[in-house]
Amino acid sequence: MGAETGGGYPQRLLRRLQGVHPGARLVNLSQSGATSSDVLESQLPRAKRTPADVVLLGIGINDVGLQLPEESFSFNLEQIAVGLAAVHAPVVICNIPDLALAPVAQRIDRTSYEKRIQLYNTHIEATAARHRFAHVDMFAASRRLFGTPGLFCADGFHPSAAGYEAWADAMWPAVRQIAAGAAAAAGAR
Repeated sequence: MGAETGGGYPQRLLRRLQGVHPGARLVNLSQSGATSSDVLESQLPRAKRTPADVVLLGIGINDVGLQLPEESFSFNLEQIAVGLAAVHAPVVICNIPDLALAPVAQRIDRTSYEKRIQLYNTHIEATAARHRFAHVDMFAASRRLFGTPGLFCADGFHPSAAGYEAWADAMWPAVRQIAAGAAAAAGAR
């Protein structure tokens, strides 16, 4: 959502991967508006049936936006992490960008929204450490990008094409490293 061209960050990361790993493909199981309970109920079962060399998990933005209970998010996230272990592929997990900086956030109490994001990010970071997932700090990346013109689409919430490119830039080092390790492991078999 939001990008006029080029797709979201998964498509942008795929193009980069194909440059270093020809034949790389993308199976994007995400659904616009999905919460952690949606991921747990519908996306995780599909992920378990889909062969993968790398799994990228970006979760929590919609839970924060809908003001869902933090305890439910934490529980769902742990169940998702345990389920992803069954995929037997390395996981890259992204925390939540600081969307309190988004233009649409001008209409709300930015401080409480940012605190809520940080609370959810604490759970994401702990889950990443507990399960040995690679972690991408999108919160810090979004703060570094704050003030860069053109990163949001007209709705003031979703990234624009330039915004998704910036997200892909932030995720690329972890994805590239994990993909290289997966390719080396596959070649050793």
